Amino acid sequence: MGLTSKKVLALAVLCAVLLFVATVWLWPRLARRNWRAVSGRVGILLATQVALFACVGLAANQAFGFYASWADLFGQETGQGVVVDHAAGGGAGGALQVVGTQKVQLSGGSVPQLTGQIQKVDIEGRRTHIATPAYVYLPPEYFQPQYRARTFPAAVVLTGYPGTTEALISKLNYPRTAHDLAKKGRMQPMILVMLRPTLAPPRDTECVDVPGGPQTETFLAKDLPDAVLSHYRAGRGAGSWGIMGDSTGGYCALKLAMHHPERYTAGVGLSAYYKAPIDPTTGDLFHGNRNLRNRADLMWSIKHLPAPETSLLVTSSKHGETDYKSTLKFIEAVRATNKTRIASIILDSGGHNFNTWKREIPPALQWMSGHLMDR
Repeated sequence: MGLTSKKVLALAVLCAVLLFVATVWLWPRLARRNWRAVSGRVGILLATQVALFACVGLAANQAFGFYASWADLFGQETGQGVVVDHAAGGGAGGALQVVGTQKVQLSGGSVPQLTGQIQKVDIEGRRTHIATPAYVYLPPEYFQPQYRARTFPAAVVLTGYPGTTEALISKLNYPRTAHDLAKKGRMQPMILVMLRPTLAPPRDTECVDVPGGPQTETFLAKDLPDAVLSHYRAGRGAGSWGIMGDSTGGYCALKLAMHHPERYTAGVGLSAYYKAPIDPTTGDLFHGNRNLRNRADLMWSIKHLPAPETSLLVTSSKHGETDYKSTLKFIEAVRATNKTRIASIILDSGGHNFNTWKREIPPALQWMSGHLMDR
C-alpha cells in the first residue's frame, strides 16, 4: 500500500486505537515496580505515542502532499531523476512524450470536448539533459473542431518543496478551477503545465543554474517551453506564456518572469519568498559566486539590474504568513522601477498552506489570463 493510500491511514488509526485500548486494559498488570512491569509500561506507552504520531503524519501528508511515496519519504526516489541523452537529436521519442491520461474530476469528465483532459508526460531537456514527469491540462476547446487551428496561452504551474505534482490536481484543483473560470467567462481557456521545481530530487535547487550541477533555471526557461511547443498548440509569441507557483514554486515563478521576460510575460508568487536559502536541502547553490547569489536575490535584482518588462503578482496575509513584511517591501521596490508591473493579493488571515492558496488561485488565474495572449 502506498504512502498516500487511505488504507494505510485507516490501518494506522486502527493500530493507535487498539494500542490505546491495550494500554488501558493492561495498565493494572503493569503497575508493579519490578523491571518487567516498568519495561512494559515504557514499551506500550512508546508504541501508542508512535502510532498517534504516525496517524497525524499520514493525515498531514495526505492533506498537504509533502511526499508522494515511501521512497520519497526516505529520500530513496527511483521514479524520476536526471537523464543524460548524448544523442545529437535527443531520444527517438522526442523532448515530450505522453505516457498517460486522466479525466478532469467533473461531470462528463471522460469527454475531453466537455471538460478537457489531463495528460501525464515525460519531458527531456535538450540543453540541460534534465528529465522530469509533469502533467498537462488541456482545456475543452483544445479538442473542439471549431478551435482545431487555434493556439492557446500556456501557464507553467509549480509546487513548493518537496511537494508533489499530483497535489496541484487533487489538492489545489488547478484544472477544475481553470475549467470553471473559463466556463463562466472569467478567464480564457489556457494550457496548464504542472510540475515540481525539484528537478534533481531530493535536492532543492531553488530553480538555480548550479555551477557544475543541475541547470534548473535553464530547463524551466527554455527546455520546458520548447518541449511543450513541440507537442501542443501553445502560443509561441511574446505574451503567450506565464508561470506561477506556491512557496518555493512562487519564488521560482517570480524569478523566472524577472530573468526571462522574453518567455514569461507574467509571474505569480503565492506565499513566495524573495531570496534563495542555503540549507541542508539545497547544498551549495552558488559555489562562492557572489554575482549568482545576488542574481537569485529578487530584491537585489530589482534594485540593481535593469527592470524587466514583465508583470508580477504576489500574495501574502497580514496574519499567518512570515513573508508579509518582505512582500510589502518587494512591492514598493518594484513600483519604484516604473517599468515592471506588480499587483498583489493580501488576505487578512491565512497560513502557509493549501487552504490559503486555494483562496488565491482563482483570482490569480484570472489575473494571469488577462496578461496572456493566444498567439
